[in-house]
Amino acid sequence: MADREMRDNDPHNSLTDEQADALLDMDEAEETIEQDEDAAMDSEGEDGEDVDVDGTIEEIQLQNDSAAHFDLHKDSVYCIAQHPLHPEIVATGGGDDTAYIWSATPVTETGDGPVLPASYESNPQPRERKGQEAIAKLAEQDETVNAIAFTLPAGEFVATGTLAGKLNVYATPTRSQPTAKLIGTAKEVEEINWLLPCPHKSYPNTIALGATDGSVWVYTIDASDSASPLTIVQTFFLHQAPCTAGAWTPDGKLLATVAEDSSLYVWDVFGEAAAAGVTDPMGGGQAVVGLTAEDERFKVDGGLYSAAVSPGGGIVAVGGADGHIRVVGLPRLSSPAAASNTAGAKGAGARNKPTGSKQSPAPASTSASASQAGQLLASLCAQADGIETLSFSQPPLTLLAAGSVDGSIALFDAAHNFALRRHIPSAHRGEEEEEEGAQAVIQVEFVKTGLGRPNPRGHLLTSCGNDGVVRRWDVRGGTTAEAGKGKGLVGEWKGHRGGGEGGGVLGFVQGGGGGRVVTAGDDGVGLVFETP
Repeated sequence: MADREMRDNDPHNSLTDEQADALLDMDEAEETIEQDEDAAMDSEGEDGEDVDVDGTIEEIQLQNDSAAHFDLHKDSVYCIAQHPLHPEIVATGGGDDTAYIWSATPVTETGDGPVLPASYESNPQPRERKGQEAIAKLAEQDETVNAIAFTLPAGEFVATGTLAGKLNVYATPTRSQPTAKLIGTAKEVEEINWLLPCPHKSYPNTIALGATDGSVWVYTIDASDSASPLTIVQTFFLHQAPCTAGAWTPDGKLLATVAEDSSLYVWDVFGEAAAAGVTDPMGGGQAVVGLTAEDERFKVDGGLYSAAVSPGGGIVAVGGADGHIRVVGLPRLSSPAAASNTAGAKGAGARNKPTGSKQSPAPASTSASASQAGQLLASLCAQADGIETLSFSQPPLTLLAAGSVDGSIALFDAAHNFALRRHIPSAHRGEEEEEEGAQAVIQVEFVKTGLGRPNPRGHLLTSCGNDGVVRRWDVRGGTTAEAGKGKGLVGEWKGHRGGGEGGGVLGFVQGGGGGRVVTAGDDGVGLVFETP
């Protein structure tokens, strides 16, 4: 057991030729196992148990199922992104005002295979393991890095957003250019809440961000323009409270955003909807859909915090306080065949108030018709606290997954009036725990393959939460019923501290078919889990 190494002077911003190759293949490394500081005033019992000051013997069981880890951050890791073409390459940003690009490929030690994960339950004194090396450090951060994203379609750039409102864009390191060169910066807002890359094929290297003043900004990146590498494509100012989440349609033509004032706007970023004659008076010519709290059917007291667009691009689901979800139809600007991926984003926080379950009588599917554009298709409430995260499954499944601050996951069937198919009340807390012991679900995401390939694992849903555990569920029901869990749980992976003590999982990525999950930990560590 060894304490995590702290590094004040980072040596990774300039790489050698060999280190440049790390973008695809990392050199060998060993693992370091991290340990919390000893609790004060405790002593050791006869069998090695901790003895509290009151004489109570407390048995401590720690487990680390990870195959590799990254520990250069000195504070919580708040955001994580994955390279669109090389899923083994990830970028993370944290509360230590730093961001890194690193490889999540577990290294081999002697050529005999990967370093095995160290389990404290099976091996009380595991051999130390060296953390993953950084490919590059993304310098010039002025505050906590709250958002990070690789651009589409090829990951040519990586962008960071800070709590001081600074947007930085870097060239992703390659063999020919091994440093993360700062391309450009912008600082137009007080605080950046989220960043999303645009998937539009005609507008590569375009990103959107949402700010605490409610504004939404869209930039395009052109490194060849030294005078103005960041160009503002559009700005939107209709939200009257912090913009908490956004989601592009799969074709990248429309951008849906939500805010704490319970407003939803779907922006015509590139003018293609206007060219097709689709407008909304509430959007002032900029939005094709606009719904606010003035509409009592749509209103969510406490605000909206998450959003996701269906794979077909026909509907958007938004989640907010007290477990409320609203489903709204979108205009179709392209054929369903052109849309192959789901866009979504997680939000932050909501209030706690138990509520019932409601269903909209109007039929709906993941491909809304033109007449449904802007229409409220469903009003759902099956969970007791804020909806932190939403994710749509890919065809042929038609499910919407929702993760809540109350520790539960709900699955709704979009093809059957969004009927509640499954509610997992203890997704990220034990069955025996009281309601106040619930650990919030931070992210849910269906496993995807992308690039038009078949997706045999499309029935698998991955989740993470404040309990520090990554779990995977078979939404068809599954055959594994873990003690106290059931509901299709097929696997769980531990390694973060969890337990509501700053050790939760704040996000994850699982590109490349879901065989590997890489996490962003509130304990300052990124873990790599092999999930066969």
